[in-house]
Amino acid sequence: MAVYAIGDIQGCFDELQALLESIQFSPQHDHLWFAGDLVNRGPKSLETLRFIKGLGKRAISVLGNHDLHLIAAAYGHPIESDDHTLDAILNAPDRDELIDWLRQQPLLHHDAALGYTMVHAGLPPQWDLKLARQCAQEVETMLRSDRVVDFIEHMYGNKPRRWSDELSGWKRMRFTVNCLTRLRFCDDEGRLKLKYKGPPGSQPAEFHPWFELAERKSSDLNIVFGHWSTLGKRDDPGVFPLDTACLWGGELTALRLDTTPQWFSLPCAGEQTPA
Repeated sequence: MAVYAIGDIQGCFDELQALLESIQFSPQHDHLWFAGDLVNRGPKSLETLRFIKGLGKRAISVLGNHDLHLIAAAYGHPIESDDHTLDAILNAPDRDELIDWLRQQPLLHHDAALGYTMVHAGLPPQWDLKLARQCAQEVETMLRSDRVVDFIEHMYGNKPRRWSDELSGWKRMRFTVNCLTRLRFCDDEGRLKLKYKGPPGSQPAEFHPWFELAERKSSDLNIVFGHWSTLGKRDDPGVFPLDTACLWGGELTALRLDTTPQWFSLPCAGEQTPA
């Protein structure tokens, strides 16, 4: 049995199938981890979602910001006028089934036996694994409940920027969502800097990739994550970035987790051009 973690697909279904063929994935024996952002911007979000849902217990996917955006759109939150790549899902006959399945997916997955933790984006420096799991579970419970519409109404926004044990209610949940699905940079005080999206080195000097902060309490973990398509390859201990910009003409990447880490990448033609 092999276990592979795969980076952001964003509706690039054909590229996913080609990658699975290249690693000789067996749906009867192997397992797949997906680092979130299954949908949006690529041409085949519906096919991607149906395929991964159809894998059943052979697949684990954490929620990314684009997946949350799809859930929000399904409950009436407006979509950007120039983005219609979610329409196929929202108009599909199995739409409700797909959205309900997506709502059941976690924001964080930890496998103690394999020794890996997976999130879509990152962890703030103040969180250890126990606190990260607790905060993720609070949001997961709300997403799966009949208060999901209330949650969506309070999900968007960049504040609060820094963790406090006193955070509660919607502010606490918004902070959790922003860390697990949007985080790239923090400042020296551990405040989230969500507006900066470029590669390391393009940001102001006082900002740092979230995994480089010296006091990070999750530094003992092996963290698999996506989201940061401009990050590039890293050799930081315990840091395994998987979003290698398939959507933008980079690669779609898989990492084998059940052995010494092995990387597999498929060149992608690109479905969109970066603005």
